[in-house]
Amino acid sequence: MNFEHRSRLAVDLEPILAGRRMRRNRRTDWSRRLVRETNLTVDDLIWPIFLIDGENRREPVASMPGVFRLSVDLAVAEAERAAALKIPVLALFPYTDPDLRDETGSEALNPENLVCRGLRSIKRAVPHIGLMTDVALDPYTSHGHDGLMNGETIVNDETVAQLVHQSLVQAEAGTDIIGPSDMMDGRIGAIRAGLDASGHQDVQIMAYTAKYASAFYGPFRDAVGTNKTLKGDKRTYQMDPGNTNEAIREAELDIAEGADMIMVKPGMPYLDIVRRLKDAFSVPTFAYQVSGEYAMIHAAAQNGWLDLDRAMMESLTSFKRAGADGILTYFAPVVAERLKAGA
Repeated sequence: MNFEHRSRLAVDLEPILAGRRMRRNRRTDWSRRLVRETNLTVDDLIWPIFLIDGENRREPVASMPGVFRLSVDLAVAEAERAAALKIPVLALFPYTDPDLRDETGSEALNPENLVCRGLRSIKRAVPHIGLMTDVALDPYTSHGHDGLMNGETIVNDETVAQLVHQSLVQAEAGTDIIGPSDMMDGRIGAIRAGLDASGHQDVQIMAYTAKYASAFYGPFRDAVGTNKTLKGDKRTYQMDPGNTNEAIREAELDIAEGADMIMVKPGMPYLDIVRRLKDAFSVPTFAYQVSGEYAMIHAAAQNGWLDLDRAMMESLTSFKRAGADGILTYFAPVVAERLKAGA
């Protein structure tokens, strides 16, 4: 295209554009920052970490580059790092010794289990960081399910009674946020009542409100050791990936039963659910960027198909843009370092 033709084309466009040039605000870095609608900050991050028994143990999770199972002493060091980076909350998940797993998940009720020891040690060393704990039986059961089984059936009400007990054990050990991830009916109300009756009125509940029966959990199950133990699947209690109205009904129930915060899991495949829940209820709403999402971004970057840093930041910004108040993400420490450096 020669200059004369370009000039004539520009003149022809003037009546159409009539001063409406969207690119003006995109022209410079300072201008892009000035008009940006969605910003990611360190205050948006919850960092999930995996615990393992022993001392000075750091075991890599093969399917999650940069993620490790940590003994409690090393988890304390990571909590100190998180506090220095101003990450508000750590979420603790245990790799339970297979010898301690049984049909009923009884280790979940042990006040000296791995999670409880982790809670007490981190709270002693870093008292001002928030700690969140998972309430479900799958890390403790020999069959890998989130609830108690009667034959091939996950029984709801008996499971809820045990989840209340598990919540009380964790509250006594010092958790700040209970995260029921089991998807049993009625468990939020039962846990809230149990906490309040036991003097733990200040312990918050972040309900795994819309937890889908997803293909994206595989690396997490490697990390907590349930991939090899899980018998069957979890579709009788986790949500069908094709459903969205069901998430609204779940949220209505969880909020009515006393949830302080709600969560959507997984994250990026369910951004529409995040948006619907935030618009419908205007309560603190979180998303979990699950292990499969994290692993996929890393795998693509390792193959040279994506820029890791840009994909990481873009993916997390998408949660905020969809309405999430915060994100559980394994990228948390890396992102916090970048934000601290002003990158």
